[in-house]
Amino acid sequence: MADSAEAWERRPGESSAAWEAFACYRDLGLSRSIGKVAERLAKSRTLIERWSTAHRWVLRAEAWDREQDRLWRAERHQAAREVARRHARLASAAQSKIVAQLQQLDPSRLSPSDVIRWLEVTIRIERQAYGMDLTDAAAHSAGPETTDVSGLTDEERRSRMEQLRRELESRIGTLSGEQS
Repeated sequence: MADSAEAWERRPGESSAAWEAFACYRDLGLSRSIGKVAERLAKSRTLIERWSTAHRWVLRAEAWDREQDRLWRAERHQAAREVARRHARLASAAQSKIVAQLQQLDPSRLSPSDVIRWLEVTIRIERQAYGMDLTDAAAHSAGPETTDVSGLTDEERRSRMEQLRRELESRIGTLSGEQS
């Protein structure tokens, strides 16, 4: 018999009628049966059974199923990689825009918890896109998010915003280094 990569192809000595019957059997998928092939092709069940045995339909169909599964998994894997790349590009673009906006932002108009939330969301998306461990990102952000700034003066808030901006730029730089 031909190797498994070619098992579903027409075999030497296989008549065109037997090949057509095998192709019908193969294409029935998991619901395939000799009876269904005989019925669809209006051939005797005995003839179909003889062809099936002589040309090893069961083994050939199993090889076909394995190949179709392999192709499907490869396609899904490639699609997942493309989605991850797209999400990473979007997250990176969002982070750049956030940094630019933060540089122009009046700190009194944005709470530190808002800044941290923006940072966490973009980092989480980017890390997920690259399959990175999310526990690190969560551990780094737990402290500042719980800080109460309601009692801070405007000057203290501005100082805190500047500190958060520097932290954001540092984290983005770290993530950019990890991607290289």
